Amino acid sequence: MPKAEVSWKRVTEEGEKLQVTAQRVGGEWKFSHRAKRFDQWEVVPEPPLEDWMELLDAVERLINRRRLQPVHEELIRRRIREKFPEAGV
Repeated sequence: MPKAEVSWKRVTEEGEKLQVTAQRVGGEWKFSHRAKRFDQWEVVPEPPLEDWMELLDAVERLINRRRLQPVHEELIRRRIREKFPEAGV
């Protein structure tokens, strides 16, 4: 897994399990998901707040391990505030 890739699992509102990945490409985070291991990754153009919060949590942990720089945390927080002003991040 490259430095600029973070992945996790979550359950949708319909009860479907998803594998989600976020990759930093050119300063932007690109989200993808798939239901099963051998399914094709589908790009998620507008990821939900839940995915952004998981990404923020993972990036905070990577910063503590010195695998990412602290500037990435602030960029993600700014993006969350832009897309979801009600989130209060």
